Amino acid sequence: MIQDGSKVTIEYTLKLGDGQVVDTSEGREPLVYQHGAGQILPALEDELAGLSEGSEKELTLTPEQGYGPVNDDLVQTVDVEQIPEPARHEGAQLVSRDAQGNERPLSVREVREDGIVLDLNHPLAGESLHFDVKVVAIE
Repeated sequence: MIQDGSKVTIEYTLKLGDGQVVDTSEGREPLVYQHGAGQILPALEDELAGLSEGSEKELTLTPEQGYGPVNDDLVQTVDVEQIPEPARHEGAQLVSRDAQGNERPLSVREVREDGIVLDLNHPLAGESLHFDVKVVAIE
């Protein structure tokens, strides 16, 4: 049974509300994580607690349980020169680093004459997350 400290191996598929698959272990190695160590979303971890090997579960996490709602304060306009030329187009995905060296994904939301609008929200912010999970192993 999955409990804090368990080494858990799962197969999963993550879909958005429209059915679009955004991540899956299909065709790759299953995901291995330590339960209770904060390596996966806390709400997903809560949903998996108590399951046994071979269990399958479908679950949905609200935006608040996943990557949070879209925060308009995380949308900023910067000078065009601050963005590498190949990324100066709508939809470009970039990674920035904060003062502590932590990486943060961001995307180009809009290109204007007066600057480039960046969205620092997580790409899945504001989305409900639908998981299909199968517990492969528990150690």
